[in-house]
Amino acid sequence: MLRGLTTVSFWAADLDAAAKWYTELLGVAPYFERPGYIEFRLGDYEHELGIIDSRFAPQDHAPGAGGAVVHWHVDDLEGALDRLLSLGAEEHQAPTEHGEGFVTASVVDPFGNVLGIMDNRHYLDVLRTGLPGS
Repeated sequence: MLRGLTTVSFWAADLDAAAKWYTELLGVAPYFERPGYIEFRLGDYEHELGIIDSRFAPQDHAPGAGGAVVHWHVDDLEGALDRLLSLGAEEHQAPTEHGEGFVTASVVDPFGNVLGIMDNRHYLDVLRTGLPGS
């Protein structure tokens, strides 16, 4: 039923500031822009990170950190965490080992979204060997 991650959506009250912050963090500009929405393509499989003007959030959306945490694989967890913190993110979860080859951490970006990072050996295995069925 679920075939793959397509877009992770974050909210920002100041979309222009979020566009600048994420462009600085990612080193690329959004590839897609519409009034109230920007989108970046990231990583080995070009997953999408969308930033939506919080004026368009569902009526029951509560601002601030909460809900699910999506973790993005990084090659250097400590370096990525240091970079996020240097750009103004705040630590949400300190680096935590979940068994050999699995370390996670998360931050809250300046716009209230939780951004997870992970050193994940299974991700690297899939990258090295290819997706099943491909």
